[in-house]
Parts: sequence; structure tokens; C-alpha cells
Amino acid sequence: PPGCGKTLLAKAVASECGANFISIKGPELLTMWFGESEANVRDLFDKARAAAPCILFFDEMDSIAKARGGGAGSSEAGDRVLNQILTEIDGVGARKNVFVIGATNRPDIMDSAVTRPGRLDQLVYIPLPDFDSRKSIFKANLRKSPLAPDVNLDTLAKVTDGFSGADITEICQRAAKYAIRESIAAEEARRAAIAAGEIPEPAEDEEIPDPVPYISKQHFETSMSFARKSVSDEEIQRYDAFTSNMKERAGNGAAKKSFSFDDYENEGAEGKKGAKAQEAEEDMYADEE
Repeated sequence: PPGCGKTLLAKAVASECGANFISIKGPELLTMWFGESEANVRDLFDKARAAAPCILFFDEMDSIAKARGGGAGSSEAGDRVLNQILTEIDGVGARKNVFVIGATNRPDIMDSAVTRPGRLDQLVYIPLPDFDSRKSIFKANLRKSPLAPDVNLDTLAKVTDGFSGADITEICQRAAKYAIRESIAAEEARRAAIAAGEIPEPAEDEEIPDPVPYISKQHFETSMSFARKSVSDEEIQRYDAFTSNMKERAGNGAAKKSFSFDDYENEGAEGKKGAKAQEAEEDMYADEE
């Protein structure tokens, strides 16, 4: 689903491996000039090879890897770009120092050739964050923000079930904006009171306390009133169904067939014994004749 940290995960993989990271959005490769899109693909892979070890990350890959058809015009151009990408992926696979990762929110429309064995054959489903992940996302977003001591992140993580990481980030940003607006409004009211002579003007060296020093419960409550899920339940069901289908195609969901060398080797030995016995029996009848 969108907003679940696919790009962030790809960057984390590059950082963990100590590899260079090149990120490109699919539409950035496409141009209106004939042959230039394919040239962009070649240049991109050349840069990745020059920066090896390197992780090449395609974001929004469905825009350049849609299932190929027999249409004309733009669809033919898209087919040429996809063919070039597949050729380049096959080329870097032998070198083992350039790794290709693709991310998409529409896996159902991608060409099956992209995910065949030897290409992007390791499929990873990034689901919506669970409770612990949501709490970690709140912590990451608020780590540099002054937070009131009575704000319970466990409660926030609990009530945001079904929200994506991007949705949670929006909640935190909105709460911070409400705190900033309240602080600005309080400062304007203080200056107006000074101008009206209601309160004395502070000394030059006097430190004025921040009227809103923290992001409070009230700010989060107001923010949550506008919160929304960007991924519907129907979309989640579609993603889950696609994931189950891919697992079945890969053999992960079906009953696994047991394999043992001994079974086949013993079978071969038994077959040889049977053949020898049959030959001996035939020889016996031949002698009687």
C-alpha cells in the first residue's frame, strides 16, 4: 500500500550493505522523443555499474513495467522501455555488484516478465504498520519536537490502527502546526496587550517564556479529528489477495512435495534388481527350451 515506507526500506538496505544508492521514479525515464527513453534506461544502468556496489531503486515501477499489449503509440513506447529495462536487468544479474529493487502500489498491472526467476523474483509485501511499528513512527516523527509529558504514544498507536506511515506523519505535523499557531496567537495577544497598556513592556534582557512550550493532548485531539485513512479496506483486501496468489504461484502456499535423493536412488536400485530378476527368469525358460 502507499505510504508504508517502501522507499525508506530500500535506503535502509543500501545503508546496511554499505552500497551506493540510486533512486529513480519510473515516469522520470519517459520522454516524448523516440528512442530517448531507452537511452535514459541505458545511462541509468551505466551509472549504477560505475558506482558499484550499488542498489538501483525503481519507485512507481508500474508506470514503466505495465503488462505489454499490442496497442500503438504510447503503449509501443512503453513496451520498448520495458524491453530495455529487462535487457539491462539480465545484464547486471551476472555481475552480482548491482542490485535492482522495484516498488509499486499496483503489482496487479505489472508485466509478469519482470518478476520471473532471475529478475525481480524476490517479492516482499510491505503491509500497513502494526502497533509497535506505529508507535515507532510516532517516536521518529516527534523526536525533535517538545512533547507534553501526558501525551501517551501507546494510545495514539492504538487508535491509528489501519493508518499508513504517511497518515501518521500527517497527524504529527498537523498537531505541531496547531501548537505553532497557538503560540503565534498568544504572542500577538501579548503584544496587543502591551500596546494597549494593559501589561508593562518587558525589559530588554528579560526572557519571555514560550506560551505554548509543548505539543499537548489538545493539539493531538484536534489533529485526530481531521485524520483519515489513505488506504481503504477494499484496497487492503486486494493487496492481500494478490499476495496470496503470488505465494501460490511460487509454491509457498501449496502443499510442498517432499524430495529425498535416497527415495529416487533406492527406487533406481530396486528397478535394477527387478530387471536382473526378470532377465534371470527369461534365461531359465530359455534353457528349458
